[in-house]
Amino acid sequence: MTASPTLHTTIVGGGIAGSALAIALAADGHRVTVIEKQSEWAFQSSGIFIYSNGLVALDRIGVLPEILAAGFVVEDGENLYLDHHGDPIVDVFYPAAEGGRIPPVIGIKRAEMHRVLATRMQALGVEVRLGTTVEAIDDTAAEQVKVHTSDGATINCDLVVGADGIRSRVRALLLGAIEPTYTGFGVWRSIHRRPGDAVCQLLMMGVGKRFGVMPISHDTLYVYATSNEPGRPWYAPDTWHAQMRAKFDEFQGPARRYLEELSPATETLYTSVEEVRLPLPWHRGRVQLIGDAAHASTPFMGQGGAMALEDAVILAEMFRNRSAHAPLTDTLQAFGERRYPRCAFVQDVSRKVGEAGGLENDASCLVRNARMKAGAQADVDRFYAQMLGPF
Repeated sequence: MTASPTLHTTIVGGGIAGSALAIALAADGHRVTVIEKQSEWAFQSSGIFIYSNGLVALDRIGVLPEILAAGFVVEDGENLYLDHHGDPIVDVFYPAAEGGRIPPVIGIKRAEMHRVLATRMQALGVEVRLGTTVEAIDDTAAEQVKVHTSDGATINCDLVVGADGIRSRVRALLLGAIEPTYTGFGVWRSIHRRPGDAVCQLLMMGVGKRFGVMPISHDTLYVYATSNEPGRPWYAPDTWHAQMRAKFDEFQGPARRYLEELSPATETLYTSVEEVRLPLPWHRGRVQLIGDAAHASTPFMGQGGAMALEDAVILAEMFRNRSAHAPLTDTLQAFGERRYPRCAFVQDVSRKVGEAGGLENDASCLVRNARMKAGAQADVDRFYAQMLGPF
């Protein structure tokens, strides 16, 4: 096979998907420009957990050791489920990958994850333009794309990748206004000091609510809690700590200490849960969408970041294996066809898990908890048997 040609790729968005793709492409010798609307790297400092399939992707772009050092590894993958009183339901274990070389799950501060990715981009010489947005994209030429930016510049490149999130500007320029779909759920997040006995993932199942705890460093942990929020209510940011405390006040057991710690000084975040399920194609000409811009998922399976990372790894791999004579658009079409079924599968499973967590009467919740006790480990095993296969 003739060596694949070198590309100049402009990536819009410096989040997980965009940074990972920039690293993967630059490591293969491609020229990469990243456009990021933030004037400095200042990503929200709430947490994220990455399961083994996402860690495999981080390993493939060469940053896994730094990620593991910056976060908190749950070596045995334990996730302890309790009811909202604090009584045990079931203890589930998530699988490691590659014979145990890659751990089952890690919790990490988002800001730390982005620090690792940004450091690697810098080392590879990726051009990053902060405080810059895309104003227009001219993809009418067959062999080149022109990106007009907010600072008056024009970037001439071979490919544009929209990795700019759930409200993607590139998606709007490509396909017109496509609004994310509100799911009826809200998610609450807060950061706390980690007590010494908090060494695994903990998830408490309530009536219409879930309350989770995940260590994200030696010193800190991340609380993530979901609630049914019909009508999409708005909560003033300066009340988030009080709203979260009141919303989950019936939770006892391990949740109590974190609820009682909530104060105006606590890092607290509330967001409405939305989805984007974009039909194929995810590209037009030489403009491609990846990550949340194409397939934003609900958070109930913790796979949003992993899907973004996999997108980056696979797209770079397909460029690496592309014949010099193969049209770029054929590769982009093949990428969407390869990724769509897997991303749709994750979205479907995540939505079903969210619906189970949103049950709003005691009797249904008791039935759900009994089903979890009987079959939760088997469900996890089936899901990851698929997720740890080739992607």
